[in-house]
Amino acid sequence: MARLPRLALAGHLHHVLHRGNNRQVVCTDAADFETLRDTLRTVAAQFGVDLHAYVFLPDHFHLLLTPPEERSLPLMMQALGRRYVRYFNSRHQRTGALWEGRFKSTVLQPERYGLAAMVFMDLHPERAGLATTEVPHLWSSSPHYCGASMDKSITPLPQYWSLGNTPFAREAAYSRLLQEGVTTLQAQALATSVNRGWALGEPEFIDRLQKLTARRLREGAPGRPSATATR
Repeated sequence: MARLPRLALAGHLHHVLHRGNNRQVVCTDAADFETLRDTLRTVAAQFGVDLHAYVFLPDHFHLLLTPPEERSLPLMMQALGRRYVRYFNSRHQRTGALWEGRFKSTVLQPERYGLAAMVFMDLHPERAGLATTEVPHLWSSSPHYCGASMDKSITPLPQYWSLGNTPFAREAAYSRLLQEGVTTLQAQALATSVNRGWALGEPEFIDRLQKLTARRLREGAPGRPSATATR
């Protein structure tokens, strides 16, 4: 079966996942994590991509972002991957591939899944034993949203601003969301959508997106896209 094109739509919220080749480690220590984070900040600004959230783990990372143009996302990820590989191979005296082929991405409905995706991402380090909800993972946007540090590269989602009228209120509310976590169904939906490339949201949201692209957005029988997909 032919592989579907990667989903990228201008002006929409994207959840991106990229893994090390064969699940190998891509960040071995603080210097690697810091370099990957700083490179992300640089390329996001270079291509005008709004960076909403991120989390880096030893063998993979997740991003939540909005590209201004369809091509902005692949260009940004290409630049991130290449620059970091040059750094990593030079520092660790190695050669060869570092990343697991193509990065994975999908489009999310921000009103329904924006905050859930942030919490889902920020709880990854806790599940891996790298952090707790009381002590956020350093190599993520969680410290920024919880008020532990300031990351000027981050553009908060409107859904985050709606959590409170003051920075303290928003930080406290987001910390409570981390304590509550996401439901099993939310976690499954977010993981499945980014791994398989299906858009995630209410049926009406998917229908609106489908008018913007000929690429299938739902899992189903392959075939010619509906007439509305090319309007």
